[in-house]
Amino acid sequence: MQKSISIVIPVYNEEGNVATLFHEITEVCITQRYTYEIIFIDDKSKDNTLQELKKLSPAKIIAFRKNFGQTQALDAGLKLAKYPIIVTMDGDGQNDPSDIPKMISILFENDYDMVSGWRKNRKDPVGKKIVSRTANFLRKKLINDGIQDSGCALKVYKKECFDDLSLYGEMHRFIPALLKIKGFTIGEMVVNHRPRLHGVSKYSWRRGLKAFIDMISVWYWKKFAVRPLHLLGGMGLIIILFGFLSGLITVYEFAKGQDMSETIWPMITLFSFLIGLQIFISGLLADMLNKSYYESRDEMPYSIKEVIITENIKEVESIST
Repeated sequence: MQKSISIVIPVYNEEGNVATLFHEITEVCITQRYTYEIIFIDDKSKDNTLQELKKLSPAKIIAFRKNFGQTQALDAGLKLAKYPIIVTMDGDGQNDPSDIPKMISILFENDYDMVSGWRKNRKDPVGKKIVSRTANFLRKKLINDGIQDSGCALKVYKKECFDDLSLYGEMHRFIPALLKIKGFTIGEMVVNHRPRLHGVSKYSWRRGLKAFIDMISVWYWKKFAVRPLHLLGGMGLIIILFGFLSGLITVYEFAKGQDMSETIWPMITLFSFLIGLQIFISGLLADMLNKSYYESRDEMPYSIKEVIITENIKEVESIST
């Protein structure tokens, strides 16, 4: 079984939680005799989170120039991770590091590419539970990624999962669906979910709305991303067909001697053909844009101010980027 792991943790305003979490992770890794690295990504916290992170050793700390969001923070950490097994988790202390060895065992025993945590007994406020369950219900209906709780940050991956995966928006919630689309195998394990001891939840209705929009994007990606013409072209042809039928009615009315200025059918025919043709052409353009997307995806949607590697508390190496 692989014993080299990278633990990636995005954080934002978690000054009261990062030290405890770091020591819990370190204890688990030492007990399991892992070769490990802990990567924190500070998403431009407004409190003293970055200062608290610099006290921890050994660790790698990515500091953003501004607040870019959890997905971008996670993506930056994943790009820095060097070991063949990657663990992701939240920085609020609600994920339990003691679950990591069991998840890694399930990963290899079942030859999965990823194992996702399932917070079956959540320690969250009632309102947040209701929102989460509603989101999970919609996610299962729309994208059917085969897991119970895609919002759980505690996940274990084989590194190759991220060789060709771009994250944006609030897509960190839908990584299992994105991987399933690419053919990776996914497992799930019930994990311990602990109450938050310090700080406040970063969840808001705006973030939930963005996540819902991204869910629609994943649904589209799953159904039509490879050939968007299948969706737009199909819609265009249906409208053109409707225009053809209305054209037949127009011809029939004309043959009966109907005054064309007194009927709406010629206008319906004309607009149906024009709108259908425009949608069909949009599908062709989307196909071409899709090809360009696959050929060039080098720009990162975030900016890193510095990467800090704390190998020794007394000596901090800062790498400007």
